[in-house]
Amino acid sequence: MKSDGLRPRLHYGWIVVLITFLTLLVAAGIRSIPSILMLPFEKEFGWSRADVSSVVSINIFLYGLMGPFSAALMQRFGVRKIMVGALVLLAVSLSLTPLMTSLLQFDLLWGVVAGLGSGTLANVLGVTVAGRWFTQRRGLVVGVLTASAATGQLLFLPMLAKITVSSGWKTAIYTAVAALVLLIPIVALWMRNHPYDIGAAPYGETEPVKPSRFQGNLFLEPLRALRSASSSGTFWLLAGTFFFCGFSTNGLIGTHLIPACGDYGIPEVTAAGLLALMGIFDLVGTTVSGWLSDRFDSRWLLFWYYGLRGLSLIYLPQALGLGSWQLVLFAVFYGLDWIATVPPTAKLSAESAGKERAGMVFGWIVVAHQVGASTAAYEAGLLRDWLGSYTIPFVVSGLVCLIAALMAVLIRRAREAVRQAQA
Repeated sequence: MKSDGLRPRLHYGWIVVLITFLTLLVAAGIRSIPSILMLPFEKEFGWSRADVSSVVSINIFLYGLMGPFSAALMQRFGVRKIMVGALVLLAVSLSLTPLMTSLLQFDLLWGVVAGLGSGTLANVLGVTVAGRWFTQRRGLVVGVLTASAATGQLLFLPMLAKITVSSGWKTAIYTAVAALVLLIPIVALWMRNHPYDIGAAPYGETEPVKPSRFQGNLFLEPLRALRSASSSGTFWLLAGTFFFCGFSTNGLIGTHLIPACGDYGIPEVTAAGLLALMGIFDLVGTTVSGWLSDRFDSRWLLFWYYGLRGLSLIYLPQALGLGSWQLVLFAVFYGLDWIATVPPTAKLSAESAGKERAGMVFGWIVVAHQVGASTAAYEAGLLRDWLGSYTIPFVVSGLVCLIAALMAVLIRRAREAVRQAQA
């Protein structure tokens, strides 16, 4: 696109990417709040870490389960309406949180309502936006939007932890609500559903492409996509590796690193700073991963990502015991690899599923990721209450990452088998 025949005009897809980045950033920051609240709730309400972890587990599970249905909703009603609705749902959930008095209310507000709201703004949103607006640079865009989750921690966690310590957890909650109130009108005014809506072509194309209309039932079509994808060995290997990805990232480290640091006398603000440091390096690592997935075999990228993550988690208990620069070393190394697995996984998923159902199929793979995260969130809190330490959960997660690295190597064989069967 050109404005005067000489100077190229900024493609509107980049504005859409910026708005999506901000939305995913705020949603990620909100999802990370329970890790800050775990210790204050233990003191104020007497809830154990297993109690709070169970709420986080429900939230993470629904966050994943919404993925494929969110993709269908975006196809049917448009990306902008679904984004605004999800942000409003999160704002309502957060606004009511300071009024709660029981664990059941926490389950409903954070486990169910916030889980559904944040699940609508999951990785599927980034994949959908990248698929609609970009033919070229798609892997890079997926990497940037995926990295926004880590950037959300970078901006929110240290600030919210400091507010919690100085002014109380309710003030931290209202700060998050204020961020949502500012974001909602931005999405409503400037977000666009598809380049065809403004007469533009996707980035890398010369002619506008009319989007296909959604066909089928909103609830049955994602299930049909799952049934179709389940016949492929590639789908099950991607879902399996993504289960272990969730088991070793937001379910474990995102939820339990701050309380684990508390066991060693490390202050909450310092521990939140470690997560923020991971966010800085994950922003780099995941963006570079998107760039690499446009150029190299995604299967071998996954092999290295999972293998190196596994080694870093096995090292974590020692780093916690030693403290200082060892923890910084872990944060840098692990941060580079936090969710670098998403761009190559999304690419492999799109290749095997086809353009029309790519969002829904990737949504089901994200479900596997969040089931793993949900399992780890509850399992780690339960084992900490039983054993008095997080050492076993950290080491087990490291070992399953090594298994995931081996599974990634097998994806090529499964894909070739599907091609032979089709031939």
